[in-house]
Amino acid sequence: MSSILQILSTLVSLILASSSPFRKELLAKLGLEFSVHAPDIDESQQAGETPKQLVFRLAQEKAHKVAKTQSGLIIASDQVATLSSGTHADDAILTKPHNHENAVRQLQQSSGNTVTFLTSLSLLNTNSGKIQTIVETFKVVFRTLSAEQIDNYLKKEQPYNCAGSFKSEALGISLFERLEGDDPNTLVGLPLIQLIKMLENEGVDILAN
Repeated sequence: MSSILQILSTLVSLILASSSPFRKELLAKLGLEFSVHAPDIDESQQAGETPKQLVFRLAQEKAHKVAKTQSGLIIASDQVATLSSGTHADDAILTKPHNHENAVRQLQQSSGNTVTFLTSLSLLNTNSGKIQTIVETFKVVFRTLSAEQIDNYLKKEQPYNCAGSFKSEALGISLFERLEGDDPNTLVGLPLIQLIKMLENEGVDILAN
């Protein structure tokens, strides 16, 4: 076992506060040992709350909820997608479609437009009480899609439990003209570049010998 894994296993536990299999897969890419505990919180948007404020708050609430039963370094994240026309952001959040008809409507709205993903990340040290939180922005510029292309994509991938009605890590890439952002992991749900920086602030260097 490497020294960094020894440090994590003996001094601090690394905990992912999430029920998302995608976030679990992303965190596993760093080669660190961690446990997973799903937080049960109300994720409803509050009156007057912007999408950025929403994800910032929810990441912190998830971390603090898991901290009630777990101790260590707790990683929490949340994500919303909003549609922009190219001139200004539309504050309406793109939710999970849950069925084919809703997904068709979402992709028709996104066709030829830009979808902005806001992904929050919190790292809570339960020993010190210190919490670091950021919100990363990642933009997806859609191709102009025909009704047939939208229908064919949805039937092949059935992304009905995905916000925005696509899976960027799979066939959904065929819907895009270009991607704009610092970290492609952000689009999937966990900004790993920022997480690595946060871990370093807590004395955890994943590249240490």
